[in-house]
Amino acid sequence: MSSSTEVLVIGAGVLGLSTAAELLRRGHEVIVVDPGTVNASAVAAGMIAPAFEALADWRGSDGRLDRGDLFRAARAQWSSFAIAFDLPLHREGAEWRGPDLEVVASQLRWLGFPAERTGDAVITPADWRTEPEAVLRRLRALPGLTEMSGRVRRLSADGARWTAILEDGSGLAARAVVLATGAVNGLDLPESAARLIAQVRPIRGQIAVTDRHLVERVVRGPAGYLAPCPGGTVIGATMEPDRTDLDPDLEQGASLARACLAQIGIGEGVPVTWRVGVRGATRDGLPMAGAAGPAGLHLALAPRRNGWLLGPLVARTVVDGLEGRAAEPFAPALDPRRLI
Repeated sequence: MSSSTEVLVIGAGVLGLSTAAELLRRGHEVIVVDPGTVNASAVAAGMIAPAFEALADWRGSDGRLDRGDLFRAARAQWSSFAIAFDLPLHREGAEWRGPDLEVVASQLRWLGFPAERTGDAVITPADWRTEPEAVLRRLRALPGLTEMSGRVRRLSADGARWTAILEDGSGLAARAVVLATGAVNGLDLPESAARLIAQVRPIRGQIAVTDRHLVERVVRGPAGYLAPCPGGTVIGATMEPDRTDLDPDLEQGASLARACLAQIGIGEGVPVTWRVGVRGATRDGLPMAGAAGPAGLHLALAPRRNGWLLGPLVARTVVDGLEGRAAEPFAPALDPRRLI
């Protein structure tokens, strides 16, 4: 066996690295293994958006689903998480542009979020954002965090020890494993864990990035969003279920960009580059965060489009479970075993 650790985290997206950071903060020894390819967390705007995401889920369920409290709790975790790890956190709020402004404002308020109609927009201070590339880079560089480049192919347990075999034949031993691999992992897993992973559906997302500063805060509407980012603006995003290819669809992308730019009164002529990632999603749209069945195996994956909002909350939930602490109020909603 080439290496060993207390906790092995497989995957270096926002959920995996957030969990690794929380483990380090609580004094655990951690190794993160990741193949080093661009992951879906980097192909994102970094929105921490409880208000508009709760509204989207509520509307998508014909008014039956209220996730306002869960998403507010997730955003609340970000304040201390950003301070602890020196992460960028922008709190300028977000706005909606499009039809039915009064309806949007009243629905946000009904869900418990502040919202104000101002001119041709509805503005809420409840939604924040971060900078994905900067956060991933800083979490990877945390003192005490060991990251290994590689792809895990098989996980097996022997008593109180887990063994991970990488594609190059080397191995890692750990007391506990956190699986944070995203939508597609190709892992040979114990049967009970494999049944859970089979519940994850891949969703391809395509975003555009331009070096033009087009908005001062996130602007959302029926077509999509525009979000500030270091050096320009992110425009997004498509959601294409069951697709895992990573080649940009330029025709589809151009249509998306035109519609989003029209929301702020801009026509053609904005140069963009395209990025594609694949996210994982469960049938209820919430991530799997917690024990996977076999002792010592935990999941932190499949957040659909809310990985950045839910990252620190997922991390806390997973580490609490790993340490045997009492579950917090929202842990049952994220428990992987709810899906089987």
